[in-house]
Amino acid sequence: MKYEYPNPYKKVYNLKDALKKGELFDCDVPNSEGSKYPKSKIDVLDLVPQKGYWRDLPIDIQKEFMGGSFHLGGGKTGIARRIGWDEPCLTLTCSPAQKQTERCHPEETRPFTVREYARIQTFPDDWRFEGSVAQQYKQIGNAVPVNLGKEVGYSIIKFLNSYYNLSKPK
Repeated sequence: MKYEYPNPYKKVYNLKDALKKGELFDCDVPNSEGSKYPKSKIDVLDLVPQKGYWRDLPIDIQKEFMGGSFHLGGGKTGIARRIGWDEPCLTLTCSPAQKQTERCHPEETRPFTVREYARIQTFPDDWRFEGSVAQQYKQIGNAVPVNLGKEVGYSIIKFLNSYYNLSKPK
């Protein structure tokens, strides 16, 4: 007996699908608390366009913002990153406002709120997170997306049902 992984989805959902009324959710994302950027970071991120990141900044600001990592290899595409409405969000981390993990809102210069984070991970709007804002981000950042967990769960049930049906005496 062989376990079969869930079939991949044909549709790739984007940020608009997660935060706006549509196929995934029946209303726009509810308001909630969220982290804040310091003024120095806001001044930099104000210069980054949707779907942009630190390489879209003027070279002098790139060097100042990136510091020593400016000269290191790798793309570092998550740094000073503003997500676009029509693209999938980057992987969510436990902190949306640190230099290596920025996930800036497409239109407002701010990190995603707790509820926006939860929507991106496909949590239902009535799901409650406990503790401080930082603890709530951590709960969401450490979670498997709800819809992924559901599909894996269904595939495990299917496997166990097949196994049970094959192994029971006739």
